[in-house]
Amino acid sequence: MRTVEIVPYQKKWKSMFKEEREKLKDVFKDEAIDIHHIGSTAIEHLDAKPIIDLLIVVRDITKVDAYNNEMASLGYGAYGENGIRNRRFFAKGGDKRTHHVHIFENGDSEIRRHLAFRDYLRTHPEKAKEYGQLKRSLSNLYCLNPAEYTKGKSAFIQSIDEKARSFYQEKG
Repeated sequence: MRTVEIVPYQKKWKSMFKEEREKLKDVFKDEAIDIHHIGSTAIEHLDAKPIIDLLIVVRDITKVDAYNNEMASLGYGAYGENGIRNRRFFAKGGDKRTHHVHIFENGDSEIRRHLAFRDYLRTHPEKAKEYGQLKRSLSNLYCLNPAEYTKGKSAFIQSIDEKARSFYQEKG
């Protein structure tokens, strides 16, 4: 059974990302254009679920399913689009997840959305702190219900997405 656990920011998350990025580069080779650290573990000082989220930008999303066996050899389960159109999603660690991989084709608007969200919170520590407090509160209420935990964050995430979109446009 999956549970929701929020822990204080850990410096090791950066190195865990870098280590996994190298493994994923070996799997996807030239198909991968870039691999980004996204999600809460990519934002210093933000309390988070200890799951490293990676975003891989690929040349052709239709080719990604051919890598499912190689991803399985690294411990990843393949979940297809998993609720987001034109994405491929992989999770490692079963009920005790350690990594999520989100794959989008170059040019997909979800890439920019994820990066803008991350960068906005990196440059607005007061909003990151507010997000961390919300996550802690929701994890206390819904530690045994990840779906309700996620649902509880949605209004805050949408509000940050809007601010981040403007932030990215101003930044160029």
